[in-house]
Amino acid sequence: MDTVSTPKPVTPIEALVEQAEGLEALDGTGKRVGGLVRGAIGPGGLKDLLSGSKLGHSVHPALTDLVIGTWTSATVLDLIGGRASEPAARRLIAVGIAAYPPTALTGVSDWADTEIGDPGVRRVGLVHAATNAVALSLYAGSLLARRSGALGRGKLMALAGAGVAAAGGYLGGHLSYRQGVGVDQTVFDAGPAEWSEVTGASGVEEGSTATGQVGDTPVMLHRSAGTLHALHDRCSHRGCSLSAMGEVSGGVVECTCHGSRFGLADGALLRGPATAPQPAYETRERDGRIEIRLMG
Repeated sequence: MDTVSTPKPVTPIEALVEQAEGLEALDGTGKRVGGLVRGAIGPGGLKDLLSGSKLGHSVHPALTDLVIGTWTSATVLDLIGGRASEPAARRLIAVGIAAYPPTALTGVSDWADTEIGDPGVRRVGLVHAATNAVALSLYAGSLLARRSGALGRGKLMALAGAGVAAAGGYLGGHLSYRQGVGVDQTVFDAGPAEWSEVTGASGVEEGSTATGQVGDTPVMLHRSAGTLHALHDRCSHRGCSLSAMGEVSGGVVECTCHGSRFGLADGALLRGPATAPQPAYETRERDGRIEIRLMG
């Protein structure tokens, strides 16, 4: 008996996000803006700072909490604080506006590293940025109205800004939690804790790189100075293949997709934009077979 598949239920807000993912008209803008950002912020100290490489995870979410938190607090004061709370509400709005530029800069830096071949991420990112810009303009207008004595108009603009900022925050969460921007790409697939055979790879020669597989885990193998090194082949930053896109020199492998560097011997993160080290493995060779297990 044939079975009929039932369409997955989609909430109204998920339907709107799917529409954003399908906005092909944004692809040209996404490609141009992404290229400009990556050209202006190349690998190095500034990129590490914006990415949060030294913190161990993306810095952008922490900054968004400051912007959203201050603006939301101001709106709450508008609703329940009374006239005496107005000076505090103005200060909170001003703090959020001041925190917006570095927050946006870290966000666009992360977004620019998303793959051109995955346009849904690029498209949602552009809608996310545009939504946040509208929220900024509403809160800036609210602050100006308050300072000119139009308190009622200022409160209404802040309330509208809170709604728009909430929509922007939802899109930001979608980018992180559904589309994996800023997430360690190896976190659910670190590799074997016990000695396991690497299939599809044998006889790795001096100075050469090969790729193999242990279960669902792709493995990069490289022999240097007589030592066989093994790392998770999927770059922790955005998932590029280190065996295909990596360049090895001086005990370091650099992912040429975005410039992250890792220690070949232990997977240590040496340069961002990655924020997590690369899973590294002990190796042994027995009867022409290569076996690995997680270090640590």
